[in-house]
Amino acid sequence: MELKPLLLKIYEAASMQRWNDQIRTIDITELDKQAHKMIVAYALAKIEQSHGNSELDWIQIIQAGLFEYLQRIVLTDLKPPLFYQIKKDRKKYCQLNQWVYSRIYPSIKSMGDRFCEMFKNYILSDDKASESINRKIVGAAHFYVTKWEFDIIHRLKPGGYQVEEIRSNIEKEQQNFSTLACMQELLTSEELLAFIDICGQLRFQVRWSHIYRVPRTSVLGHMLIVAVFSYLFSYLNNSTSEVKINNYFTGLFHDLPEVLTRDIINPVKKSVEGLDELIKEYEKKEMDEKIYKLLPASWHESIKLYTETEFENTDKRDGALVKAADDLAAFIEAYLCVKNGISNESLKEAMDNLMTKYDSRIISGIDLGTIYGEF
Repeated sequence: MELKPLLLKIYEAASMQRWNDQIRTIDITELDKQAHKMIVAYALAKIEQSHGNSELDWIQIIQAGLFEYLQRIVLTDLKPPLFYQIKKDRKKYCQLNQWVYSRIYPSIKSMGDRFCEMFKNYILSDDKASESINRKIVGAAHFYVTKWEFDIIHRLKPGGYQVEEIRSNIEKEQQNFSTLACMQELLTSEELLAFIDICGQLRFQVRWSHIYRVPRTSVLGHMLIVAVFSYLFSYLNNSTSEVKINNYFTGLFHDLPEVLTRDIINPVKKSVEGLDELIKEYEKKEMDEKIYKLLPASWHESIKLYTETEFENTDKRDGALVKAADDLAAFIEAYLCVKNGISNESLKEAMDNLMTKYDSRIISGIDLGTIYGEF
């Protein structure tokens, strides 16, 4: 089993620029879009869950996000208007996705036949399958974040080339989800919209900001990668559904407090005895004062699990495996920089330390030593 091709494929989205034919003041990457999308999907699903919808399935939501992410990596060169035009022709859309599958299969085959079959069935499914509440939630989240990004561009140059046409197309697509009760509730909640905006701020915080890197990754993008790695590991070791779900969302939210403190690198945290604990205390205080007040009380327990004790093992979550995913994500960030020709002692030292840490280590059935050995 060689996971390296899939792990590197997941990172391709960090280099994919969105809206690259429009004026932008910031990088808007596919990785950040997909991360923000899954945070919105979480909020929509929590709303739906509060209404007792028995069709809600967190695993299906996670897989929908992952499969669409992989699909998008292959289809990055297709502009949305063309993509949706193709989608209207069932035969052509099926042929396009057969090609997508052939391109992505070499990367995902290490996950096993069942995983490959699920991915293939997802992207080739008929319109009836897309009517499930789980796929609707992910679809609604997709267009919410597309609009969120477009609003940044629109403010810069409202009369720009195709800007009005894009605005009109987005509004038409959003109407497809206008009857979704959870979306209606989200759009009328100033607090939840503020929470989503705060999460979006993590797009602008660059990891390893003291080092020039290619590709650069944001804190938000890193969070999604840790979520995906955590889910893939949990899938491979046959964790329970509850553990898979909590591992994924721990990865997705584990660095949320950094929106309040910025990304503090480990050498700084370890430089003074007790500083790491002090930072944790400050993060908890800031979360209490600025984040939890925006969320329904029924969400607090989960968010605390994901952000305050994110690497602790519980019956509900394999914290050690999430930590391994977090470290592996950091290792690959450094690996890609060095591979892209950036020579930096801090990067090489980080790689060496992680290689040593995980040498011959197996965590929850996942052979981390072998995975690092592939690099």
